[in-house]
Amino acid sequence: MSDAALGPPDRSGWAGPGIAELQARWGSSYRLLVTFAAMIGTIATILSATIVNVALPQVMGAFGIGQDHAQLISTAFLASVTATMLLNGWLVDSFGCRLTYATAIVMFVIGSVVAGSAPNEGVLIVGRVLQGAAAGMVQPLGMQIIFQVFPAERRGTAMGLYAVGVVLAPALGPTLGGLIVDGFGWRAMFFMGIPFALLGLMLGLVFLPGPTPGAGPRRRFDGPGFALLVIALLALLTGLASGQREGWGSNRVMLELGIAAVAATGFVLWELRTDAPMLNPRLFAVRGFACSAAVGLVYGAALFGSTYLVPLFVQTIQGYTPTRAGLLLMPAGLAMVLVFPIAGRLADRFPPFAPIGAGLVLFGISTWLMTGVGTDTPFWTFALWIMVGRIGFGLAMPSMNAGALRALPARWVGQGSGAVNFARQFGGAIGVNLLSINLERQTQVHAQALNATQEGGPATREVLRQVEGLLAQDGIAEGTRQALAQDYLAQMVLSQASMLAFRDTFLWVAVACVVALIPVLIMSRRPGG
Repeated sequence: MSDAALGPPDRSGWAGPGIAELQARWGSSYRLLVTFAAMIGTIATILSATIVNVALPQVMGAFGIGQDHAQLISTAFLASVTATMLLNGWLVDSFGCRLTYATAIVMFVIGSVVAGSAPNEGVLIVGRVLQGAAAGMVQPLGMQIIFQVFPAERRGTAMGLYAVGVVLAPALGPTLGGLIVDGFGWRAMFFMGIPFALLGLMLGLVFLPGPTPGAGPRRRFDGPGFALLVIALLALLTGLASGQREGWGSNRVMLELGIAAVAATGFVLWELRTDAPMLNPRLFAVRGFACSAAVGLVYGAALFGSTYLVPLFVQTIQGYTPTRAGLLLMPAGLAMVLVFPIAGRLADRFPPFAPIGAGLVLFGISTWLMTGVGTDTPFWTFALWIMVGRIGFGLAMPSMNAGALRALPARWVGQGSGAVNFARQFGGAIGVNLLSINLERQTQVHAQALNATQEGGPATREVLRQVEGLLAQDGIAEGTRQALAQDYLAQMVLSQASMLAFRDTFLWVAVACVVALIPVLIMSRRPGG
């Protein structure tokens, strides 16, 4: 008898039982059990996304690298998430949630071990890439599971509850990371997510479903599309990182950015033509989805960018320890935990544009307030500013996700889940990179301007005289005193320039939030209106 006569293969035997069988086995509690299982793995991966920010100054010192290289430790993770997130739909269709989840968790554990034991910057980035690849495979699973097991009228509430667990990681992660860095060194930080990952692996093997029985032959893998996407991301991030070192008009940078543009164009054209796209560009022809994705892009840039900037500012400008830098972010994270369940209910009751728009306004106000940050900004003032923005993000996120998927036909929900998360993660990768570039450029601009005011003015001469006087009291020779005083003045100028550059960069985040209100206004229009 031919294979065709036998019908489509049933892969549930080796990849786990289907949803119907698991629901029958565990009863009404299955919805919460499977959501909790997916949530634990997501917590482990998100923990690693933000925890590294409190350790960047220590990593820079350990490997002797500058900020232009240090930001790759964050962007390598985010770029890897962005690339593999679009694989989620094909992996789940082919192997089921259970096997996809288990494979990703094992990859994450390996990446954590590689990063934690890295002998140099390059190996550390490889470990971060593995961690990010696993995170990209895991994070969309929670949304897919919720849409499969919860009825339509309860999905917004379910997403709000799911998000409570998810935001616990960025809420507690930086604080726990700071304690670990101060107590055990920065390497120990990369091992913190492993216990959560192993717990998630055990729960996933029990509660997550395999492929749907009789679902048909395995969908073809979009190899050309994935290759073009990876090339585009790698060339873009490399070109942006090289721009500050090589010069934006250099042949190398122009070549890298040119390759990124060609690969990105090729990716879109290929995805339009292939019958098995990894990311269907036609999703963005649906107005509600396209607007939600556009807002997600800006939110990703604003959230990950500000989470990168704040710990760097307080440690390099205000002299915070990693623990204190982590504690600064903790109240905002806990506020998000409280906001998400409420926001989930709002997502069920109000049109998406209302909570999303309110959230953007709050985030914009938060980063605009940060443009007034200084060396003497009190801890709780800064923490309150951050909290305002995180409340806005918590208010918007359930509506952003639910609104995007509700706008799509049922057959596109799987790809839509990956695509809306892709937009947010891509925004994060580009946002961290661009904000880092802007920070470095503005530091140079302000340093040049400040140096021009220090050419022999009375205030400058007075500072140098006082510093030399203090050094003379310690018995330091006159020639050495002059050199040390000049060095001290240069450090003061650089610190002031850096503080002004941080203010400028926070302003750019606020401006991006204002611009993102445009797609929100488009969302508010009725179809055909």
